[in-house]
Amino acid sequence: MDIRQFLDSTYLKTPAQAGLTKAENATVVQGFVQEAIDEAFKLIMIRPDMVKMAKEMITAQRSKVTIGTVIDFPKGNGTLEAKLKEAEKAIADGADDLDFVIDYEAFQRGETDLVKKQVLEATKLGLSHHKIVKWIVEVAALNDHQIVQLSALIKNVVVSNFKEDQYSSVFVKSSTGFYPTEEGKPNGATVASVMLMLENSCPLSVKAAGGVRTYEEALKMITLGVKRIGTSSAKAIVSGEAAKNDY
Repeated sequence: MDIRQFLDSTYLKTPAQAGLTKAENATVVQGFVQEAIDEAFKLIMIRPDMVKMAKEMITAQRSKVTIGTVIDFPKGNGTLEAKLKEAEKAIADGADDLDFVIDYEAFQRGETDLVKKQVLEATKLGLSHHKIVKWIVEVAALNDHQIVQLSALIKNVVVSNFKEDQYSSVFVKSSTGFYPTEEGKPNGATVASVMLMLENSCPLSVKAAGGVRTYEEALKMITLGVKRIGTSSAKAIVSGEAAKNDY
């Protein structure tokens, strides 16, 4: 098994979050893109404003690394129109995967029709351009029952509106990695949350994001059944080194 093909190497910090200037942060992103090319990771996951630069680097080096970006990140509470506009720009810039943050707060308020419409229309946009679409549910903001319900909601929208051969292009993803938690509680994927997602999103695939920092942790997630792992520690995972990053 080539674990590299499960890894979405991730860098999603803004310059302010990283304590860097815009130019310095862009240099960090370039480093992550180059590392993904050198290590032959499945994908490099970056902010939308960095997609065009990454596409140029990958094309110039004739690499097979794909490019993912986040949409309506990290809160997911933008309008459907805003989600679609951001996704259209990312597609034009060269993104292969679109990781939408679902409006989990609207879901928690009981606005399920709004959430279903967003899932339907944004998924339709992505699939019509032959992109991979992932829905970030933000497990740290949800209780177990809500994880079950939201995973099933996404699954039901996809199964009811798209063809079976398209199911493999839609994922349910655990986390943004930016949700603030208290008392050291995890804000990313856990075994318990991932198992709930796997049980209730099938036949869609699951991406475990956040909190996977070692080869052993990655292998455990793959053994459970996840198809992708989002991590800023991709090189540490494949080399068996200690992770230096916090996602």
